[in-house]
Amino acid sequence: MGAVAADLVMTETAVAVAQPKQDLVEVAIREHARLVYRIAYSVLRNEMDAEDAVQETFLRVLRHGKKIDAVRDQKAWLAQIAWRVAVERRRRVLHEAARTEDVGESDGLLAPGQRADRALLEKERNEFLQRMIAALPDQMRDALVLSTLEELSPREVGAMLGISEAAVRARSFRGRQILRERMVAWMGGGK
Repeated sequence: MGAVAADLVMTETAVAVAQPKQDLVEVAIREHARLVYRIAYSVLRNEMDAEDAVQETFLRVLRHGKKIDAVRDQKAWLAQIAWRVAVERRRRVLHEAARTEDVGESDGLLAPGQRADRALLEKERNEFLQRMIAALPDQMRDALVLSTLEELSPREVGAMLGISEAAVRARSFRGRQILRERMVAWMGGGK
């Protein structure tokens, strides 16, 4: 009876030692899956591409799961991986679109009760805003998207982009100023 109990304790200990790394990865994935999707979507602006980027992000996390013990801020670590994956995917998509010159858009159906003119105006405004954000210099756009749209702290954005918190704040502020100026000009030109 003592030998069986000792074997059971040794087995439980071995499982407990082997399990934490896998559990840490699973917990990190469960806790931050939405954040990873939001980051991917903010960069790619396409649900299918964002979902692919999320899968690729978590595959990278699983591949490098050993490092998770040394990670102090899992949220920032996952966000950085998601950002890199999404940016890489965006580059591939843009390169492919430029190569084929086929940028077809899917036509969506109106939601029940939605007026066609209002839906068209909203679509036009969203497309314009996306073009304005895309036209910002990369440094400003990245800081602005991560801090404002993804609501990451300046510390987290700084860690992802390899810049200081002050630089994140400055780039975000300047990016918002430029967008505001362009939006006012666009709205004033439409009257």
